[in-house]
Amino acid sequence: MGRLDGKVAIVTGAGRGIGRGIAEKLAAEGAKVVAADVNEQTAQGTAQALGGESIGLRADVTSRESVAAMVSAVVEHFGRVDVLVNNAGWDKVGPFLQSNESDWEKVIAINLYGTLNCCKAVVPVMVNQGYGKVVNISSDAGRVGSSGEAVYSAAKGGIIAFTKTLAREMARYRINVNCVCPGPADTPLFAELGEDNPRLREALEKAIPFRRLARPQDIANAVAFLVSDEAEYITGQTLSVSGGLTMAG
Repeated sequence: MGRLDGKVAIVTGAGRGIGRGIAEKLAAEGAKVVAADVNEQTAQGTAQALGGESIGLRADVTSRESVAAMVSAVVEHFGRVDVLVNNAGWDKVGPFLQSNESDWEKVIAINLYGTLNCCKAVVPVMVNQGYGKVVNISSDAGRVGSSGEAVYSAAKGGIIAFTKTLAREMARYRINVNCVCPGPADTPLFAELGEDNPRLREALEKAIPFRRLARPQDIANAVAFLVSDEAEYITGQTLSVSGGLTMAG
């Protein structure tokens, strides 16, 4: 018996990296996982790897219409949504004064508006059920800042603040809303950002008390707990999964 037997869980950005790790963990706990990704091929690849009743759907989280279509398809197929994990994210690293506004807009659209769009579409379904679990994936960049990631930090900080307010508003409906903040993680996005050079990786590993980058399953384990009924009295909280890199209160 898994902690999530029979539950229907949507995970955005589930085509690879942390999102795929979360999808795998929730499926292992018994959930019927909807692997959503802007790349339909990778979304379906994740779902096929999970097997069971899991499905893969395309969803562009920056588009309210795309998100609404995905959620409608899920409700039509499964009849309910018990869990939403807002994981989809993107960044472009560089000094703020050398950044350009088109990149600002993309970072905010995917990270912050993506979370807002998905919550606006899914949470009403949970309200009607009188049950739901939402986990928003933020970042320690949103808690303590991160050089070269100013706008990303702003968007992720917004997710933390949004999580707390939504948690207050949704408590009366038995909906838990929490936030997980990964530290540096060994993912495809990490490599794409140009951070996967040996010297930087070594410097980060030296700075992290556990002496390694996060793995997708590290984040997934925290998410699985927060969306389970074991965490039914936990809401509005921000949990860092960073190997001790940050310990801010």
